[in-house]
Amino acid sequence: MDSIWTLSTKSYKKNYEELNKSIEVDVCIVGGGITGVSTAYMLAKNELKVCILEKDSIGKHTTGFTTGKITSQHGLFYKYLTDTFSTNFAKKYLDANQNAISNIRDIINTENIDCDFEQQDNYIYTNDESEVSKIKDEVTAVNNLGFNAEFSTSIPFPIDSLASIKFPNQAQFNSLKYIYGLCDCITKNNGLIFENTKVYDIKHNLNSYTTYTKDYSVKSKYVVLSTGYPIINVDGFYFLKMYQERSYIIAVDTHTDLPNGMCINTKTPITSLRTALYNNKRVLLVGGYDHKVGEKLDNSNAYDCLMDTCKSIFPNSELIAKWNTQDCVSLDKIPYIGEFSLTSPNMFVATGYKKWGMTSSNVAANIISDKILGIENEYSDIFKSTRFHPIKNGTEFTNMVKQTVSSLIVDKFKIPKDTIDSIPTNDAKKIEIGDIKLGIYKDNNGKLYALRPICSHLGCELNWNTQDKTWDCPCHGSRFSYDGTSLYAPSIKSLPLIDI
Repeated sequence: MDSIWTLSTKSYKKNYEELNKSIEVDVCIVGGGITGVSTAYMLAKNELKVCILEKDSIGKHTTGFTTGKITSQHGLFYKYLTDTFSTNFAKKYLDANQNAISNIRDIINTENIDCDFEQQDNYIYTNDESEVSKIKDEVTAVNNLGFNAEFSTSIPFPIDSLASIKFPNQAQFNSLKYIYGLCDCITKNNGLIFENTKVYDIKHNLNSYTTYTKDYSVKSKYVVLSTGYPIINVDGFYFLKMYQERSYIIAVDTHTDLPNGMCINTKTPITSLRTALYNNKRVLLVGGYDHKVGEKLDNSNAYDCLMDTCKSIFPNSELIAKWNTQDCVSLDKIPYIGEFSLTSPNMFVATGYKKWGMTSSNVAANIISDKILGIENEYSDIFKSTRFHPIKNGTEFTNMVKQTVSSLIVDKFKIPKDTIDSIPTNDAKKIEIGDIKLGIYKDNNGKLYALRPICSHLGCELNWNTQDKTWDCPCHGSRFSYDGTSLYAPSIKSLPLIDI
């Protein structure tokens, strides 16, 4: 699977060596996405000795498969923040993300990073009469925070709109070109980057940490977990505080001139639009059809639905690429940024971006680097990662607990008794053979891959993903390939195949 970001950077992506000896640094950063790379960049610029440990390649996961929108408009969010927390809280959230847009622009200009950065207005719109009042309320809430949001009855794209809220001077870019540019800066400032280096454990030893890979280790005073979902189960209890969602994106050539602007609608199915430069041509990105990872649903037509949406706007659209990604969502919808837990001094975490990681990653990098450098950050309190307030979103918390209990207990007694012969090619089923419950995938040649469909994270039962041919965890979002390879955190252990 390739996004236009991965396709457009294959020719000049640098490959970094695997960790081949034990080392000691000031800061060990686990995870080479935009958060880890941004944090390493800021710390290396301040002359700290940093290293990044990435289990695959830099930007391979969420960062390389994002829409690349850089915006502080995270849905109809500011009325929610004002009503749920306070006006001051909402203003600080807005200011933090607006500053992130400026920070990213300044970094690009300072470091001369060619990443197709463009200032664009962002719109949230609706063509549903029942949603118009929500748009108006959001405009009022945002303007009360001192930001010039605009109400309109139209958007730049040829889509019916009864109402929209416009955030001016937002931005978009090629996310991989951006972090590859940051990586060059990191190495120039004596930072270390290691790919294909999977972390298996982290131990606290008095005034330092030891981060363990397969054969070697890294000793450091500070550790930053930037793995998306934290790979450590205890202390922070993040498995009780958030879940993961997956979304789908296509890039198309519309064979027509495209307008400026980025748009997203208010009502399910959520659909996001933006343009991008690809092979010296402006193309359209259409994303959406979000769902919780591991849900029992047939998502095999997600890309077709996006293409149908695109053709309804631009009939001559031609598919260029399709991809999907996932991100963590906290129960109160605010990212967790800061200390990993009250019992893990000098360990930091950044997660729960709710699919708005381009700005949130910069916010996180600033907060975490300031904490390590001993600088007070005015926004750190609203993203405090040691908070635990499920009551802020009691319905979601209840649903997550129900899903966890169901996956751990109930569904294990409801697996249908299919036979191996009934499994279609290029598909999988959970079946019972004697007293053993197995998940079995059959490839196009009839070869079988059997495993226990139990997540190696906390033991939830996995569900089959028809679109991606993966085993997905409905509790916390871990994902495994059909052959058991661990793909997404929080799981770090692969599932062994079973002979049948």
